[in-house]
Amino acid sequence: MKLKNKLAAVLATTAIAASMATSAWAQSLRLGTEGAYPPFNYIEADGKIAGFDVEIGLELCKRMEVECEVVAQDWDGIIPGLLANKYDFIIASMFITEARQKQVDFTDPYYLAAMTHVVPVGSDITEFSNEALSGKVIGAQSGTTQADFIEATYPDADIRLYPTQDEVNLDMASGRIDMQVGDMLPMLDWTTKSDDGACCELAGDPITDPAFVGDGVGIAVRQEDDELREKLNAALMEIRADGTYQAINDKYFDIDVYTMQ
Repeated sequence: MKLKNKLAAVLATTAIAASMATSAWAQSLRLGTEGAYPPFNYIEADGKIAGFDVEIGLELCKRMEVECEVVAQDWDGIIPGLLANKYDFIIASMFITEARQKQVDFTDPYYLAAMTHVVPVGSDITEFSNEALSGKVIGAQSGTTQADFIEATYPDADIRLYPTQDEVNLDMASGRIDMQVGDMLPMLDWTTKSDDGACCELAGDPITDPAFVGDGVGIAVRQEDDELREKLNAALMEIRADGTYQAINDKYFDIDVYTMQ
């Protein structure tokens, strides 16, 4: 009898703890993003974190009926930050790759992805083989699939990796690197809509190798957070269906990034 009472007490305590945990996350969540990857995520002059990723993330929170706090985190530490419970999900233009799936789970893609080469206007770089780019200085943001791509594809080049995309762009505009590889949409935005980006242009075919761009861009959650992942998926389907996603999309892009059309 005493054993049954003890077991009942343990089960009751576990149920209460689970209920409290569910209640806590149901009231508020923390959204992790980088804040250094315009137009997807960036920090405005007043310190507010903004961008496509942030607006989509906050709209998903609204549909899940939870308050969300936006947390900025440097890219190199963004997955460790999630695993350390600094925030509850990451929406930061993260490609869904096999390597990352060993650490975190992903929602369905919330937009498609491709990478691109970027070269100075008038550059003599027209071929993109390792042999053609041997000795060239090629840059990318560290810890990204773009960095993985250039290290694997151009072993005979002078590879330079940078903490942020802005720093890659700065060295590109200053002529310190011959080429960079970046996510296509930010690179298109930078080269066509910014003063310093006028230095450069996209080149070659889009890079769509699944080994590097994965299965699209997803929202990362901890592997045990199945309920949150499914709630995010349901909210994403809802904002796609009612036109809210498209309205946010059109503030930033001339194409539908969900379909790349």
